[in-house]
Amino acid sequence: MSKLLSLWFAVSSVILMGATAVMISHNGWIAILLALLTVCNVGYGFVVKARARRRNDGQAAK
Repeated sequence: MSKLLSLWFAVSSVILMGATAVMISHNGWIAILLALLTVCNVGYGFVVKARARRRNDGQAAK
């Protein structure tokens, strides 16, 4: 995974976590939605990283 893509996932996850923290005191349902979105964002980051690693390992073996 490129450094720019890693930075994107890190920054977007921190922003979503911050928004979740703010929404906890305002609206619980939106906080739950943002928490689920944060988990999905982090999980998708791991999926992208694994695919990139698998693609790079396949090219190195050839």
